Amino acid sequence: MSKSKWLVDATHSSVDFTIKHMMIAKVKGSFHEFSAEIEADPNDLTTASIQFNVALASIDTRNADRDNHLRTGDFFDIEKYPALTFQSKSIVKTGDGEYDVTGDLTLHGLTRTETFQVTYEGSGKDPWGNEKVGFSGKGAIKRSEFGLTYNAVLETGGVLIGDEVKFTIEIEAGKAN
Repeated sequence: MSKSKWLVDATHSSVDFTIKHMMIAKVKGSFHEFSAEIEADPNDLTTASIQFNVALASIDTRNADRDNHLRTGDFFDIEKYPALTFQSKSIVKTGDGEYDVTGDLTLHGLTRTETFQVTYEGSGKDPWGNEKVGFSGKGAIKRSEFGLTYNAVLETGGVLIGDEVKFTIEIEAGKAN
């Protein structure tokens, strides 16, 4: 394949995260609104350009009170910082269909260089003849490095909310016409 523009099919894609709670359990959540601009040859991502946007208001941890708190100034402050963005800067092949994608991640008004591991899952045509590709991604950030420091000390020691946020991303994209 040659380098082409790909559009994310949000109905067949997901952006999920996990964070430690009380240092003993994990809380999972998702962001339901996201978009991406991808220009890539899926068989060789090393020349790709990937720009990803996540609407932070779309957070869903299956608890409305917690989600509403996460939208406030204690955490995301979505009125001031409505999105998480990622712009690729460097893509290195690490194995067969495996890549390290490094870029600028902006969250809460701060930009840091972060690396995510991305796997090319394959390509094919849907029943209507449209060309589709699939990618999986994973990575982690420290929320404190983006100014997200809200926490509470536990009576038994430790903190209520972990610092490391682990992301898993599943993308199905269709070739733009």
